[in-house]
Amino acid sequence: MALKLSFLATLLFLLLASIAKAHPSVFDVTSATYGAKPGSDVSKALAKAWSDACASPLASKVVVPSGTYKLKEATFRGPCKAPIEMQVRGTLQAPADVGQLTRPDTWVGFQYIDMLTLSGGGTFDGQGALAWGQNDCHKNKNCKPIPINLRFEFITNSRVHDITSLNSKNFHMHVFRCNHTTFQHLTITAPDESINTDGIHIGASTVINITHAKIGTGDDCVSIGDDSHQITVTDVTCGPGHGISIGSLGRYKEDKDVTGIIVKNCTLTNTQNGVRIKTWPDSPSPSTASNIHYEDIIMVNVSNPILIDQLYCPYSRCDQKPPSKVKISNVSFKNIKGSSFTPLAVKLVCSRGVPCENVELADINLTYGGDQGHLTSMCSNVKPTITGMIKALGCATSSLTPLPLSKK
Repeated sequence: MALKLSFLATLLFLLLASIAKAHPSVFDVTSATYGAKPGSDVSKALAKAWSDACASPLASKVVVPSGTYKLKEATFRGPCKAPIEMQVRGTLQAPADVGQLTRPDTWVGFQYIDMLTLSGGGTFDGQGALAWGQNDCHKNKNCKPIPINLRFEFITNSRVHDITSLNSKNFHMHVFRCNHTTFQHLTITAPDESINTDGIHIGASTVINITHAKIGTGDDCVSIGDDSHQITVTDVTCGPGHGISIGSLGRYKEDKDVTGIIVKNCTLTNTQNGVRIKTWPDSPSPSTASNIHYEDIIMVNVSNPILIDQLYCPYSRCDQKPPSKVKISNVSFKNIKGSSFTPLAVKLVCSRGVPCENVELADINLTYGGDQGHLTSMCSNVKPTITGMIKALGCATSSLTPLPLSKK
């Protein structure tokens, strides 16, 4: 009899779990329980709805219906007792003035959550125009913090999809210590002149997928920092912006290796760079960047379409500093087509201290139609394997130490 009751209890538990998954508990911020209204500050209502949903033993959903809501700031923290979804259907609008935020580096944060879904087709509007004029981080390493629109920290087995990040004051999305998380069907938008508005920045994370995203910003569309592994970027359209970048790496003593990066089926239009790896000279400690592969990329009027820059230095002159200690190896650029805004379409400037190894250029077909000279390429401290390319893109080797390539 006891065995039969135990079996029935297990069966009931599984049935309830299945029902919960199919019909999650819904926590609508505009319901009578929470009282949020379009046009008003939704901060307290959203915090309470999240707290209740996170404590639910059943799968839950926090809903922000259509409409525009003010949101001073928010941190949504786990762990939660069951899978949780935040469905933003309307627009959440940040204060325009940075001084109104108590956490100066973050507007909306998600922390320590397993099985999070952020969705709904809505918009996170950072109202960043005022902050862009105050942001000098592109030239001042001791700059004051500026809020990031969406910060994801210690998130696992999660998905962020069908949302818009608009006019962030700083980075749109910052992904740190996250694992097995997908970002898809995103729209990330800020004007070309917005400072440091990277679309998605990834650091110290593993198995992150970015796919089917439209990103146009005043900085990198996607940037990948140190200690990142198994990162895949596919079907992303980028522009305006500074391109899809790995780095900058090698600036700090604690910087760790980067491995296993794939960028595929992406289109870059009118960007400052195309696909780029950038490291600082005079690195305080050695590290590596390896197994990095770019394939099936379309460039439209892109400056620096293919770029390795191991003299990245936005704050001062770098040509007289010791070489970068970041070792770059096992890198491929394959089937990259389109047009370059400058005649120098392929530029691989590696460290003279630890030259790049096992770099492959294959099926590169870039054109230049301007009046600044003939299409050309240049390599330093690297001997790439070259196939399927015209002679002009064959990467003539230079023994000279070049000046810094980029100030951004």
